[in-house]
Amino acid sequence: MRRLLGKINCWGAVFAADPQVWSGDCVFDGDVATIQGIECLFRNVLGVITSLAGLAFGVMIVIGGFNLIFSGGEKSKIQAARTTLTLAFAGIALIIGAWFILLLIETVTGARVTEFTVPRP
Repeated sequence: MRRLLGKINCWGAVFAADPQVWSGDCVFDGDVATIQGIECLFRNVLGVITSLAGLAFGVMIVIGGFNLIFSGGEKSKIQAARTTLTLAFAGIALIIGAWFILLLIETVTGARVTEFTVPRP
């Protein structure tokens, strides 16, 4: 279980223009980009998508909360606000559940499904 919890790290580098991110395994032959650059691109895009999902969750919670507060007791507005909050929590639970399923598959089978690598030539 400790090994499984040690792999939970969703906060990677998200800066595509950062030269540190695009150096090392991402480029060969000096500064010429190769197919291994897809690894860095995938990692950066996944980091941005994860951040946007968290931001969307936060915005939906705030909007749902304000709609609930300012519903004025109208049943239709209360139901709409509750639906917004329910969908926000369902979305974040789906994202976290998918990540835990990938970690479980990796722990049980030993296959590295949480790492995207392009084979070296």
